[in-house]
Amino acid sequence: MIKRTAQTTWTKPAGGPVTGKPIARPNRTAEVQAYFPEFVRGLAVSMRHFFKNTKEMMLGQKPDPVLESLEEGVTTICYPEERRPYPERFRGIHRLTLRDDGSPRCVACLCCSTACPAQCISIEAAEYPPGDSKRGYERYPKTFVIDELRCIFCGFCVEACPCDAIRMDTGIHAVPYDSRDQFIYRKDLLMEFSGRDGSRKSANPRHEPGDPTHPGLSRDHMEH
Repeated sequence: MIKRTAQTTWTKPAGGPVTGKPIARPNRTAEVQAYFPEFVRGLAVSMRHFFKNTKEMMLGQKPDPVLESLEEGVTTICYPEERRPYPERFRGIHRLTLRDDGSPRCVACLCCSTACPAQCISIEAAEYPPGDSKRGYERYPKTFVIDELRCIFCGFCVEACPCDAIRMDTGIHAVPYDSRDQFIYRKDLLMEFSGRDGSRKSANPRHEPGDPTHPGLSRDHMEH
């Protein structure tokens, strides 16, 4: 004797047997089975686009896919010869601005690494040697490393830097590499990049310790 369970919202309602709906099979003629007409039709479309694109490329009639309007349909760009322009607010990879003597403007204050939410910046600070005019005023980065794979390009490091030492105005994106180690950008590499205008320095003047225009305290004031 079959024991019936009480019907709930989770049980299938009782009903008749499930019956399928017959679907008529298509009439496969010899033309459909051979696929030859469709093959010729597809080949004709490909050859038409091939000769059309070749003629426009040879005669210089191909519209610029970046600056000119595109026709409806599938359009392609011959990358890397053709590239879409980046927006004006695009943040490129980082760079370190330089002083007049070629040294980085970074004073190793760690503000950028502290403000970085991705924790992709690592700085090892060091003191200037005895006798240097900047010893006692500021430090310099012995190592400055940015993990470009971890970076989220938020720009907080640029905003936090008090010396305008780090910028993201190179206008270039990270080059694809085949290993993670190549995305570790060190100080020497960051100092080689330049801004969109080709400059490697900052337009913001910086008054070095010892200069008459230095706004801070000098060692002469230490005795007062």
